Amino acid sequence: MKTFNCPNCQNPIFFENTQCENCSTLLSYNPLKECFDATIDLNPSELCKNQSLDICNWSTKGSSQENFCIACSLNREVPNPQNNSSFVKWKNLEPAKHRLIYQLLKLGLPIASKLEKTDGIAFDFLSENNEQKALTGHANGVVTILLSEADSVKREQLKKDMNEPYRTLLGHFRHEIGHYYWDVLFDEKNIKKYRAIFGDERINYGEALQIHYKNGAPKNWNQNFISEYASSHSWEDWAESWAHYLHLMDTLETANAFGVSFKRNKFPLKTLTNATCPNPYTTKSFKTIFNSSVALTCMANSLNRSMGLDDTYPFVIAEPVYKKLNFIHNILNNYRKEN
Repeated sequence: MKTFNCPNCQNPIFFENTQCENCSTLLSYNPLKECFDATIDLNPSELCKNQSLDICNWSTKGSSQENFCIACSLNREVPNPQNNSSFVKWKNLEPAKHRLIYQLLKLGLPIASKLEKTDGIAFDFLSENNEQKALTGHANGVVTILLSEADSVKREQLKKDMNEPYRTLLGHFRHEIGHYYWDVLFDEKNIKKYRAIFGDERINYGEALQIHYKNGAPKNWNQNFISEYASSHSWEDWAESWAHYLHLMDTLETANAFGVSFKRNKFPLKTLTNATCPNPYTTKSFKTIFNSSVALTCMANSLNRSMGLDDTYPFVIAEPVYKKLNFIHNILNNYRKEN
């Protein structure tokens, strides 16, 4: 993510800030200009209604709804603020969702509320004992996130139980929204290209998942897929690869914004990157993006190990996975040109 400055004193501020730490100016994020405005300069009607709940720090600029920002306008079912336990969990989920919407806007993808358009997006934040017996997932534009995912202890236990090297709130949002944009990006004109890379999505999805959960991933899954789950079905391969593409783009934009650079004569980075990490949203070549990202994640993983922490990015990208990421990059570039 890019860096931001206070509109009053130019002090650096972060994406989740509601107030400048230097001059105490109250802040509202403007998604149209990708900057923060001083709240005092806005009309009260321009502030997202969820700011009063300390759930959001965006203005309503660019939103089709009067009371909610672009991100909050997508919410369909949320906890009652009177239910303190559920409300706190929802509060922890919203920053990840707002980061997702920021990135979707950067990518030039269509964002419309399902409350206004039947083919739009909706987010349901549900408890584990919801009446629908729904699980975290996607169906017909509705992204369901169980509130329990906001519990770091439970999330870590699920990560261990499911043998996942990486499980985060932002990762969930990126994966599930990938299913929605599959329907947006593919039609009869380009579906053959998709199948040549990801396989045939017409294979029965339910049966494929049952086989996966019964037998597990093939022994050589890491030679062709980004994760074990990606090997279960073409759609999951797409969603997992899509999420990782968003991971790479966001981390590289952050590195670019902070001016991260490398000494190219230092092994093993000398063949991987330009001197300074490029802005991925203005870089056409995915090879440039990918090589810089490899250098960046090598550095980030090494820093984490220096602190005794797990790797930030615990994945190795095999050649078939690189081709999938490159395909996503190109399909998004083509979509923007045509729209």
